[in-house]
Amino acid sequence: MKEEIKVCLIGAGRAGMIHGHNFAGKVPNGRIVAVCDPMGETAKKAAKELGISFHYKDYQKVMENSEIDAVIIACPTKYHKEIAVAAAKAGKHIFCEKPMAMDEDECDEMIAAAQKYHVKLQIGFMRRFEESFQEAKEWIEAGEIGEVVSVRSHTRGPSKPKEWMYDISVSNGPLGEVCSHDIDTVRWFTGSEISSLYAVGGNYRNREIAAKYPDFYDNVIMSVEFENGMQGIVEGAQYVQYGYDARVEILGTEGIICLGDIHEKKIMTCTKHRDLKRPTMRSWTYLFRDAYVAEDTAFVRAIRENEPVQATGHDGKMAVRIVKLGNESLKEKKIIRLR
Repeated sequence: MKEEIKVCLIGAGRAGMIHGHNFAGKVPNGRIVAVCDPMGETAKKAAKELGISFHYKDYQKVMENSEIDAVIIACPTKYHKEIAVAAAKAGKHIFCEKPMAMDEDECDEMIAAAQKYHVKLQIGFMRRFEESFQEAKEWIEAGEIGEVVSVRSHTRGPSKPKEWMYDISVSNGPLGEVCSHDIDTVRWFTGSEISSLYAVGGNYRNREIAAKYPDFYDNVIMSVEFENGMQGIVEGAQYVQYGYDARVEILGTEGIICLGDIHEKKIMTCTKHRDLKRPTMRSWTYLFRDAYVAEDTAFVRAIRENEPVQATGHDGKMAVRIVKLGNESLKEKKIIRLR
């Protein structure tokens, strides 16, 4: 068993730097030793912030460094496949942020490469590692709410989409950028695959770009049915402005489980004007900060102890499949039945 797993972060954006800081001191037996970003100054700045020496512009240089045991891929989705395959060939374990890839074929290539070169491939579905989510999973399996009937998961983000997100062919839309976690959540809690779906959506908050990007939507609701007969609802929204809002409701035959909180702090202010004030959640980086540490820790443990990862390439591929079919349903206004 290797004492310490040395990692390189590829993609020094907001999500990537969460992992970077985790591996800079929060993950047992794991340590960040390098960072890579095509923007050289970004890589250099990130390396300084993380207190490390190695920084690269070209990910191929990462693969040549024998000191590196694993890579954290947190760059734009369109680069995931080529970097993951290169990492596998170099014998480096792979943690890949969601969405896993642009399409199922790319997912299959990543899975095949990891299997061929005997490296771990874990996908960044960090909600599975959140303490309350894991407790809910245990309660479901223990029959605390009877049989699960339906799972509803929504994510609403406060930020205005970046320009590239308006192009559905590049971003896969909010279903890909926002709802990948929700899709994984309903699959995980039902323990089943989706058999049919129907999605509706529209552009309600970014109408100034409608002429240039007519297919863009910033609000989506997708109804799904599972192979085991359970039901699900996935909802996503961008630029809601009031705060970050991620919640889950699991309805059973004998009870219900509710996860998530729109409020960031357990403080409430009432004034003489009969106003009620309570701060809303600022960001997913705050809400799921402990879950990110837990998933990074689990990744290192899977490598050191040769255990199966808890969020697999298959899980990533299924989310990519449902995103694609959801976008097809939304555009064609039809029910999609999966084979």
